[in-house]
Amino acid sequence: MAKPSYKRAQRVADQIRMEVADILTRKVKDPRVALVTVTDVALSPDLRVARVYVTSLQKESEGHTLEGLRKALGFIRTELGQRVPLRFTPELIFCWDHSRDRGMRIDSLLDSLSCGGVKDQDESDA
Repeated sequence: MAKPSYKRAQRVADQIRMEVADILTRKVKDPRVALVTVTDVALSPDLRVARVYVTSLQKESEGHTLEGLRKALGFIRTELGQRVPLRFTPELIFCWDHSRDRGMRIDSLLDSLSCGGVKDQDESDA
């Protein structure tokens, strides 16, 4: 029997991501976490620790958003424990996801490179 390539920790991490996102949008009333998006969850192999990566549309409020999440941590973990049937509810660690900023920077660099090549090609076609 072939071993599945999709590990249990990854399946549980996906479930935790969906549930934490739902808890943040529907249950948490703190205005500091109003526009938070859960981008990813990295779960330890023993399912005891979950790093929850978040981002927000309010870029300048990174510190305030993380502080609001830390204040609501106990509530979020309790709700998660009721929704996800695990022997132990994982410890949640909220981390800011900087990948969007890096992706936008790479995009702009690629655009600046491709624009130079496109202009030369358009001029040769005319």
